[in-house]
Amino acid sequence: MAKHIEIDEDACEGCETCSELCPEVFEFDDDTQKAKVIKPKAKDDCVEEAIDSCPVECISWVDD
Repeated sequence: MAKHIEIDEDACEGCETCSELCPEVFEFDDDTQKAKVIKPKAKDDCVEEAIDSCPVECISWVDD
């Protein structure tokens, strides 16, 4: 089954760790002061590192 990356924006603290580790998939939104996914179907190696490094565990894979 296909999956996509999702961020729980309510839980996101805006630490920018994911966008620093994986800028081709995550971006920091200056308006909301939260991270957002810009490439939800990405399979980049850095995605798992970003998920594991998130201090509030708000990034996850979700079934389509």
